Amino acid sequence: MLSADPQFEVLPRDLSAYRKGNIGIEYVHRFESGRPGPHVLINALTHGNEFCGMVAAAHLLDTGVRPRLGTLTVSFANVGAYETFDPSEPFKSRQLVHNLNRIWSAAELEGEPDSPEFRRARALRPAIAAADHILDIHSTSQDVVPFWVYPAYERNSVVALAIGRPEVHLVMPGGLGSGTPLIQHGRHGEPQGNATAMVVECGQHFLRSSCDLATSVALDFLAHFGLIEGAADRSLPGPPRRFELLQTHVIKTPDFRFARPVVGFEVFRKGELVYVDGPDEVRAPVDDCTIFMPSRDATVGKEAVYLTRPIA
Repeated sequence: MLSADPQFEVLPRDLSAYRKGNIGIEYVHRFESGRPGPHVLINALTHGNEFCGMVAAAHLLDTGVRPRLGTLTVSFANVGAYETFDPSEPFKSRQLVHNLNRIWSAAELEGEPDSPEFRRARALRPAIAAADHILDIHSTSQDVVPFWVYPAYERNSVVALAIGRPEVHLVMPGGLGSGTPLIQHGRHGEPQGNATAMVVECGQHFLRSSCDLATSVALDFLAHFGLIEGAADRSLPGPPRRFELLQTHVIKTPDFRFARPVVGFEVFRKGELVYVDGPDEVRAPVDDCTIFMPSRDATVGKEAVYLTRPIA
């Protein structure tokens, strides 16, 4: 599969100073301005090896960013997985047992499944539910262009377009298709209302540029909702490139393999073979089918790839 060794420009730091939090949930910090305004949540480390969110969240706390109106919450989600990071196996600390970003349905959180991730999600649930607007900061295993991911509600696209970077948008008209992510928990996953929630994928996990983008987008997100002053002058990228999620595929057998080497953003013509998985052949459903997030390995039960198409 994809075996290129990553470059470690950023490594974990000790987060124990943030453990206590201030609202009764470990690693969650809330700051109230005392003035009316939105409640904005900046969330990091939904996956334990995605360090750019850690850098951005720590920057907000270390530099004393405080809201001039409304409420700011800063959270580190899966610190348990983060603390297992081993440079010799850098992708294993993504999670301990379950993918923390696929278990946010009410049925699962109120059900019987148990693991470190389920326990953490249940602990975080009040903080997620309380926020009006959520920025969940992520990164990618391969060094591809950064992009937004969000449910295809106009309220989300308005925010992403206003912030301007990254310029690539992956919109989900029918949800993710492989579980419920944090940004679709509760009212944030409902068509009505004005609660926005989005993921920003900032680039490869261990690159300094990913951390720089994560920090900039977090500050821009806060500025968009008026919690802090915005930058007086900043250069914006070119016009947005938008893609619609068509299908999410999950690996079924250890014989999974792509038809050709991929890292993400490769384009397939309609009917062209994308991958084989045991006896199954998966082909592009449309022309200009663009793939996102191809799996690095053939782990059964893991997402294989997202199939998308460009949209206006």
